[in-house]
Amino acid sequence: MSLLDTLASSFGNSSQGGGAQSGLVAIAMEFVNNQPGGLNGLIQRFHENGAGDIVSSWISNGENKPISSDTVTNVLGSDAVSQMAQKAGLSGDQVSGILASVLPHLVNQATPDGQVPADGKLDVGSLLGSLGGLGGLAGLFGKSEEPKA
Repeated sequence: MSLLDTLASSFGNSSQGGGAQSGLVAIAMEFVNNQPGGLNGLIQRFHENGAGDIVSSWISNGENKPISSDTVTNVLGSDAVSQMAQKAGLSGDQVSGILASVLPHLVNQATPDGQVPADGKLDVGSLLGSLGGLGGLAGLFGKSEEPKA
């Protein structure tokens, strides 16, 4: 399943909460980029919290291992999940569930050929390009036009 398919299924077709859920993608990317070390810092958190094999599968060129919402909360910390939930206007359980669906694809897309970007930052432009035309996400990242593929 592509990142676009995953995000579309995570957001569903319901008008209620769709904007909050799509806003969560922006919040999650901001969270990753604000980690000490960016994506490398997030990867380290996974390893420190017993989920190194999961995040390593997202970086490698093989199949992405699934992650449970409980593991997401354990790795990121309940405070971080609560803060993201508050920003997105969702419950903590909703946030951890959506992140469990989206994080594997975000990390996978951010690590082409199994390589973490040198600066450890998620490249919003690249990730938006992989999203195709998922309605309105470009606006969430301050982009005024469609990314160039």
